[in-house]
Amino acid sequence: MAALEEEFTLSSVVLSAGPEGLLGVEQSDKTDQFLVTDSGRTVILYKVSDQKPLGSWSVKQGQIITCPAVCNFQTGEYVVVHDNKVLRIWNNEDVNLDKVFKATLSAEVYRILSVQGTEPLVLFKEGAVRGLEALLADPQQKIETVISDEEVIKWTKFFVVFRHPVLIFITEKHGNYFAYVQMFNSRILTKYTLLLGQDENSVIKSFTASVDRKFISLMSLSSDGCIYETLIPIRPADPEKNQSLVKSLLLKAVVSGNARNGVALTALDQDHVAVLGSPLAASKECLSVWNIKFQTLQTSKELPQGTSGQLWYYGEHLFMLHGKSLTVIPYKCEVSSLAGALGKLKHSQDPGTHVVSHFVNWETPQGCGLGFQNSEQSRRILRRRKIEVSLQPEVPPSKQLLSTIMKDSEKHIEVEVRKFLALKQTPDFHTVIGDTVTGLLESLCPDLMEIALKKKDVQLLQLCLQQFPDIPESVTCACLKIFLSIGDDSLQETDVNMESVFDYSINSVHDEKMEEQTEILQNGFNPEEDKCNNCDQELNKKPQDETKESTSCPVVQKRAALLNAILHSAYSETFLLPHLKDIPAQHITLFLKYLYFLYLKCSENATMTLPGIHPPTLNQIMDWICLLLDANFTVVVMMPEAKRLLINLYKLVKSQISVYSELNKIEVSFRELQKLNQEKNNRGLYSIEVLELF
Repeated sequence: MAALEEEFTLSSVVLSAGPEGLLGVEQSDKTDQFLVTDSGRTVILYKVSDQKPLGSWSVKQGQIITCPAVCNFQTGEYVVVHDNKVLRIWNNEDVNLDKVFKATLSAEVYRILSVQGTEPLVLFKEGAVRGLEALLADPQQKIETVISDEEVIKWTKFFVVFRHPVLIFITEKHGNYFAYVQMFNSRILTKYTLLLGQDENSVIKSFTASVDRKFISLMSLSSDGCIYETLIPIRPADPEKNQSLVKSLLLKAVVSGNARNGVALTALDQDHVAVLGSPLAASKECLSVWNIKFQTLQTSKELPQGTSGQLWYYGEHLFMLHGKSLTVIPYKCEVSSLAGALGKLKHSQDPGTHVVSHFVNWETPQGCGLGFQNSEQSRRILRRRKIEVSLQPEVPPSKQLLSTIMKDSEKHIEVEVRKFLALKQTPDFHTVIGDTVTGLLESLCPDLMEIALKKKDVQLLQLCLQQFPDIPESVTCACLKIFLSIGDDSLQETDVNMESVFDYSINSVHDEKMEEQTEILQNGFNPEEDKCNNCDQELNKKPQDETKESTSCPVVQKRAALLNAILHSAYSETFLLPHLKDIPAQHITLFLKYLYFLYLKCSENATMTLPGIHPPTLNQIMDWICLLLDANFTVVVMMPEAKRLLINLYKLVKSQISVYSELNKIEVSFRELQKLNQEKNNRGLYSIEVLELF
């Protein structure tokens, strides 16, 4: 478990701390020596074990130090920047900073970062990064601008992962936060947008981070008093693309959202964080240590003189301003375990050590949600919870896995899925997988279709079109583009649902029947009849191959099944038309040929329907013909290969108009007959009537 030992003041000298506190505390090349930079002109080297300063250096009157001094672990020298652009380098033997090495840079510096095992890095305010040695070789070199206008760096951290330097810095612009990750072994800079989630009005007060082999765990303390975690991949799949990352809740209400003074957060190890702030709005400030693995409060220490909201951690020491003096609190932590998190480990304790074993009282509805229980109360609550858990019905494996996927972090999801797949395959294993997939499909429509579009997974897109309601028209058109452009060879290797497609293959006997039927009026439409005086007479003499083309499907059956899924999808004409204009003209022509073919098939029978389990309807076919022509007529009409198709469609419309005109005439005649029928009571028993229909 974690323990905070008795605090001590590093020096009785009151430091020159401005309204925002100190500039920084950085480790020297000796384990117990630290560089403290105040907000004015001074850098002091302290030895913590002796609680006394070893050296002090100041810049001249009128100059001001603008970023914390650091140690170059490769040379043992110290580096600082004053007045934003002036870099100074010195060692323990130097007395006056005005007489040490000086380099004036061409751009303003945000921070110098230094860790063991690599040379220091210089991060400029515009987002560019330089190694110290390369910068000293040419101090006036041009520094590029990386971040956008009005974007301000808020926090940065330097790691070494597999002996390779990795730098992360966070920027803010108009309430939006961005993360930049610089990999120096490959010179890759990746930008991420940090999504704030449901509470878009929250402000991030403090950042901290830890790193493992795959991810940077970025933790943030928000203005709502909660700690959130964002997992940033060290090696992104697409470094060139600006990607978005969603934060997940890590700890709830660790400090008051209305804290009067500043708050701070720092990672102690993979399982523990230290938080500086007031647990309640009216309470005094505290330093608290939390176990993020088991979500328990490990220990807490009141700071009655108040703090600057700044916290630094190195090795086994926590540094902060308590009042106006720099205070050090030794910290010890054992390996994280549930027993340790609940304060049940048997361990020795040094005299004077103040350890508080607390756990989160999840049943407390008010305040910050923290309850402090004695050991007997803890045992009763734990026993009660154990009984309640045992009485609850067993949750199906599919729901357990689905809950993990929907709520937990990407890192945890990966672990749990691997565990699930590694289990012995029981007889209901495939059923569990099916239930899990079904649950995901019901809740991940937008993201799922976006991924399917990127991968051009037509099988998944067809399934989504069939199952998901209210698909945006832009997504429907994106699916249509892929369905029309994908090659026939690729389709042959794809498993597509063919329920909506009947057998489009036509043998020679069927061809002969179709030839005979073209002489018969089909719903008032004869494909061979041409009464259009404006059409070329040569078009009336159709070659044999064109006749065959009009009676055979212009697309393969699998493509037809995909296009049928589009025909069945719901849409709004107003929102769909603009997106249809973006489809290439040759694909529009192919789709029109397919729709015209379906119309001819509908015309073959009196019911005007297509065979199959769930085929397109005549209304759907005609509506899509109208939509495509409305959106693309001026483009299609200029294509020579579309001339025959457009003339056939013109004849189709003209014949339909003719049929409706004749039906209107018959309707008038029937009304007259109905009137005559109503007057039959005035006639005798026998009469001869002659009706003339014009």
